Amino acid sequence: MSLTAGIVGLPNVGKSTLFNAITKKNILAANYPFATIDPNVGVVTVPDKRIDYLSELYKPERLIPTTFEFTDIAGLVKGASQGEGLGNKFLSHIREVDAIVEVVRCFNDDNIIHVENTVDPIRDIEIINVELMLADLEVVTNRIGRIEKKAQTSKDKESLKELDVMVRIKASLEENIPIRRLEFDEEERKILRPFNLLTAKPIIYLANVSEEDVVLGTNEYVEKVKEYAKLDNAEVIVACAKIESELSELSELDKKEFLNDLGIHESGLDKLIKATYSLLGLATYFTVGVEEVRAWTFKKGMKAPECAGIIHSDFERGFIRAEIMSYADLENYQSEKNIREAGKMRLEGKEYIMQDGDICHFRFNV
Repeated sequence: MSLTAGIVGLPNVGKSTLFNAITKKNILAANYPFATIDPNVGVVTVPDKRIDYLSELYKPERLIPTTFEFTDIAGLVKGASQGEGLGNKFLSHIREVDAIVEVVRCFNDDNIIHVENTVDPIRDIEIINVELMLADLEVVTNRIGRIEKKAQTSKDKESLKELDVMVRIKASLEENIPIRRLEFDEEERKILRPFNLLTAKPIIYLANVSEEDVVLGTNEYVEKVKEYAKLDNAEVIVACAKIESELSELSELDKKEFLNDLGIHESGLDKLIKATYSLLGLATYFTVGVEEVRAWTFKKGMKAPECAGIIHSDFERGFIRAEIMSYADLENYQSEKNIREAGKMRLEGKEYIMQDGDICHFRFNV
């Protein structure tokens, strides 16, 4: 599944440090605006204890976890929608992602320049949101100008429907309400899809805190971000980008010891990756055997033949049925043999909607 989450934020909030930690890539991270000019794309492994258990059970020759992409987008500034700070270029990069991770500075440090000179996470969030809404408003206003006359004169149902949606969005944006806070039916979502509107994208806020506050998991800035995030029904992940960067250089064993010393069970980045994976509407099914244990990413709501097609198009074209056991049952019964004896192995047909944690063997004939 080629879905991407874009990391956005004002300059010097910790985006590139965070991205370095996520992908273990050495992206330029400098203490001045626009250190990152072009978007950088990194593939991340989704932490999943299930694949570790399956590996222990089957002892395969190959173990392939599931992945998806993060894109690091250069820092936005006030006026980006009018081209400030190469804003138009950056906004176009955001259009290409499926979800947004907005990094918000929630720490004080006189040695790190803030583009607005003071630390105020809500102001920072609203600077970005306003720029994204202004960019969307331009797209929507232009579209209304193109279709309004045609819709009103021809009375074409599709054109009238699109005009109605665009007028409603325009009114919302003019009231500083992002599109993600509006409700749309499936037909309306289909109309909006080609426009890649920025504030229609789902969002997660990442509160970047100091090393001292990461153990507490909060501070006064974080609490303000959490209150604001409720408006978007969005999740807030608390992390210290500096610590995450240090963790990314360690082995898994040393990483666990480091986290234990801090009194933390899971790194902020592991939480972020899982939360973003879920935000993108993604889930995981598995194929297992002595040659390979592999996790496959699929979009929630996909049927068995579509999921089979992720492996190979022939699997979807010649799909007969899927032999499925759930991960929970396998963990409980501890072997395929025990699952069969307990009557927990299922044969599912073309209308079966794949579930997260399904372990599948696809039967097909081409």
